[in-house]
Amino acid sequence: MITVQQTPAPRRQLNLATRHQLTAAGVPGGTITSRTRTGGPWQRLLPRVYLLQTGPPDHRQRALAAVLYAAEPTADPLSGDTAALTGAAALALLGIREAPYTAYASYTPDTPVDVLIRAPRRLTGTPEVRPLPTSRWPRTITISGIPSTRPVRAAADFAARTQDPDRIRSTLAHVVQAGWCHPHDLHAELRAARLLTRPTIRAAAAELLAGVRSIAEAQARDTLNETDLPTPLWNARLYTPDGTFLASPDAYWPDEGVALEIDSAEYHYTRDAWHATLRRRLRLESHGILVVSATPSMIRDTPTEVISALRTLLTLTTPRPTPPTAQARGHQQLPLPL
Repeated sequence: MITVQQTPAPRRQLNLATRHQLTAAGVPGGTITSRTRTGGPWQRLLPRVYLLQTGPPDHRQRALAAVLYAAEPTADPLSGDTAALTGAAALALLGIREAPYTAYASYTPDTPVDVLIRAPRRLTGTPEVRPLPTSRWPRTITISGIPSTRPVRAAADFAARTQDPDRIRSTLAHVVQAGWCHPHDLHAELRAARLLTRPTIRAAAAELLAGVRSIAEAQARDTLNETDLPTPLWNARLYTPDGTFLASPDAYWPDEGVALEIDSAEYHYTRDAWHATLRRRLRLESHGILVVSATPSMIRDTPTEVISALRTLLTLTTPRPTPPTAQARGHQQLPLPL
């Protein structure tokens, strides 16, 4: 790969530069044209944005090229003051890609990259870049060298432009589960963006406030809500009497000492993960907690069998002579903000 660096800008911009930066550094327009001809050492990625190398761009360079295209020409494009990556591409940079339906899976060179710009400024979009004017300019951060919105805003912007309820549920849950934002902060951002008027987004936000942290748990919650079973705690942290952390089952009925564990093949069926799953179950059962294990496909395809198993255990625990010794501590069902 041949790399050409004519200005200081490419060294901080992943080998990218705008036409304004090149001409400001004294590179003649004719030189830019000749170097970007077929077979030349540079490439024109977007109008007025050039990759100063012969090899193909990676996903980070494509994302930054979109920001360079959208930023005001005379501004520092890395400042995040006039353009910032958001939505699926910003979430991809954070590694939001493990869930079955993720922003990263939808981010390809053929998918427009969402970039915020300050309203009322307008900018013509391209097949690669979708400028999004906004009057609610967010605080920005730098992810892998690229000016981006914070995860909570990126998730809201992703949800605003997604119609698939499962993708919305999964992506929002994964952002929260990965620790990038708190459910209350995400709910506040969705409300500020006036997205809670959409039933699918409102339902996804309510699930997160209830403690749900994955699409499999969301589907289990939907299934349980259609029954007369007691409402469980979701992802409660259980401790032994001496204060040692025990486990955090997906769903837990503290009065009955019954837990539901949803174990997917993707996350639990390697040898080490499977052994860890068995050890966690043994720890729970050693403290008197009865466990029902199910896969996401069981929740989806044979929910009556899962409900029947839960109902049996919840019924059996009513006259239990020895209640569980574990306690759910520090868990709070988050109230829905007004």
